Amino acid sequence: MKRSTGASLAIMMFLQYFIWSAWYVTMGTYMKTNLGSSDVQVGAAFSALAIATMISPFFVGMVADRFFAAQRIMGVLHLVGAALLFLATKITGNTAFYWVILVYSLMYMPTIALSNSVAFSQMTDPGKQFPWIRVFGTIGWIVAGTLVGNLGIEKSANTFMLAAAMSAALGLFSFFLPDTPPKGKLEKVSGAQAIGADAFILFKNKPYLVFFIAAILVCIPLSFYYGFANPFLNEIGMTNAAGKMILGQVSEGVFILAIPFLFNRIGVKNMLILGILAWILRYVLFAYGYGDPNSWMLFGGIILHGICYDFFFVTGYMYTEKKAGEKIKNAAQGLFTFATYGLGMFIGTWFSGFVANHYQTDGGHNWQGIWMVPAGIATAVLVYFLLFFKEKKDIAPAAV
Repeated sequence: MKRSTGASLAIMMFLQYFIWSAWYVTMGTYMKTNLGSSDVQVGAAFSALAIATMISPFFVGMVADRFFAAQRIMGVLHLVGAALLFLATKITGNTAFYWVILVYSLMYMPTIALSNSVAFSQMTDPGKQFPWIRVFGTIGWIVAGTLVGNLGIEKSANTFMLAAAMSAALGLFSFFLPDTPPKGKLEKVSGAQAIGADAFILFKNKPYLVFFIAAILVCIPLSFYYGFANPFLNEIGMTNAAGKMILGQVSEGVFILAIPFLFNRIGVKNMLILGILAWILRYVLFAYGYGDPNSWMLFGGIILHGICYDFFFVTGYMYTEKKAGEKIKNAAQGLFTFATYGLGMFIGTWFSGFVANHYQTDGGHNWQGIWMVPAGIATAVLVYFLLFFKEKKDIAPAAV
């Protein structure tokens, strides 16, 4: 891969995740401040991305990959997305805002798969080259959060304006990315194949089925963090909450480097157990540390994001690939994404909204009550996992 090609792919990844970070992390705070949204309405808005995650495989697999060059369709989607993000700043009603965010999410989520497709198509050794390109996405997320926090705009429409500007920039830049031609009409993909139904055979393997169910359930605690961590930190008086939440992404970048070593050293079961334990600890720290906006417990809960996410979800992708084997690994990864970031997050975002609404008080929220709910769910998942997950340290492919 040429150095100039690598540089263009790095810029693509940087902008791709900058856009997402700029508006997504603080959307709950924005909605409460500017739209007077209830917690249920906040949860519903966050569910839009989950709905888009479930639908985007159909679009990418059945339409985009077959008929359009990936970089061109990505450019169009980001340009339309920029207009929708700008439109979101003009909306004053919660119902209209929800539909704008849903349509935007349907534009944005396919671009994740498309950007990966553009990157992989240019690589001579994806195993070594892709992590170095993808890390610029994490850097983009961190830079966006740092800007939003330091500029003090997390409660204003300027977060969406910033995301819109970057979306327009990436939309235009996409047309200059290396050509990634369509696979052609002859390569037909059914709806079932698009969501990874070929990987259903993995459910015959009991350890993987137990893990798969646990992964969906763990998305419920994950949804509480994505939807309500920023409103929580702002409500209790933490200054520059969005900027400080970036410590979670820094932690994610650090811990991901340890995964290849630990995966083989301590085994997948212990990795997943550590990930679930981190979710429990995070929410206990939030539940008992909220009295002081500068409490070490709050920072500890934020920094634990690296273990929470990497040790369960990144490890889960690696476990899925090993169980699937070469023949159905792509279908298995698609199914895992559909079930977790689609189905699991859809359930979690709605549920978290109702829980937060239930614990609303005249002065704000009973945050201890709120955070103990995902802590309890994570504890239940841990007990289930310890009782039923029986996997050998040397993982053999389950597919035949």
